[in-house]
Amino acid sequence: MGECTIIEEGDDYINKLRSEPDFPRPDYKSPISTIGDLACDFGVTLRTLRFYESRGLLSPVRSGTQRLYSAGDRARLALILKGKQLGFTLTEIRKMLAEEKKSSSPAKRNLMGVDGLYLSHGQIAEQLELLRGQQSELASAIAELEAVLSRATSQAEEAPLLMAMRCE
Repeated sequence: MGECTIIEEGDDYINKLRSEPDFPRPDYKSPISTIGDLACDFGVTLRTLRFYESRGLLSPVRSGTQRLYSAGDRARLALILKGKQLGFTLTEIRKMLAEEKKSSSPAKRNLMGVDGLYLSHGQIAEQLELLRGQQSELASAIAELEAVLSRATSQAEEAPLLMAMRCE
């Protein structure tokens, strides 16, 4: 990934923002990142971050048109991306994050953690079934395409021989 800048505690611009009465972040001491920094650090596009914001998954502080992300936003993005990697929809991820925020500890709710994303036994079993079905469909599609490619390659290799035979 490219060079990214995290705005630290000593930055005058951030300190000015934090001194304003309407600065909405409770974790004032955490590092602040711009949208470009966050995109760079997580390997996602600016459009992806804006989309997650439009769906209520991320809530950066706004300073004019600039989006500023806290350490909490960074952690939340990591959980969103882990959920996507595991094949969950954004709607499912939003519900998981909302449950996590309002409920007691994961251990008390019999949840298992996957890199900070807590899932119930039922969620895991259901997702595994879904992913195994997709895996089977992908294997069939791959086998079909490989067969077509093999036939096409054979025909391409035979074509010059047939042309040579016709010319004689």
